[in-house]
Amino acid sequence: VQLQASGGGLVQPGGSLTLSCVSSESIGSINYMGWYRQYSGKSRDLVAAIRLDGASKYADSVKGRFTISRDNAKNTMYLQMDSLKPEDTAVYYCNRLFNPTSWGQGTLVTVSS
Repeated sequence: VQLQASGGGLVQPGGSLTLSCVSSESIGSINYMGWYRQYSGKSRDLVAAIRLDGASKYADSVKGRFTISRDNAKNTMYLQMDSLKPEDTAVYYCNRLFNPTSWGQGTLVTVSS
C-alpha cells in the first residue's frame, strides 16, 4: 500500500490548512492510522492518530487545534489544522501506526508571516 500526503503550503500564523492522505488501497482494514511531522534534522513524531471507528488521540502540542478524520469509502485520511503557529512548521507524513509502509515525501507546512 502507498500513502500520499498532500495539502501543505504557506500559511500565516493563526491560519488553517487541511491535509489529505490518499491510500492506493482500501483503508477499511487499517485499524490505526496517523499523522506525523518532522522538523528539519529531527526525528518524526506522531501528532494525531485515528482508529477505524473514528476514535482519535492527539499530541499535547496540537490538542484543541488539529482534528484528524478518515473517510474509509474514499480511502482518505485528513488533518484539519487550525490556529496554526510557527512551531507547526514541518514536513507532515501519514502512515499506519503499526507495520508502517514507505513514508513518501510528505507535505511541507510553513507557518510564517
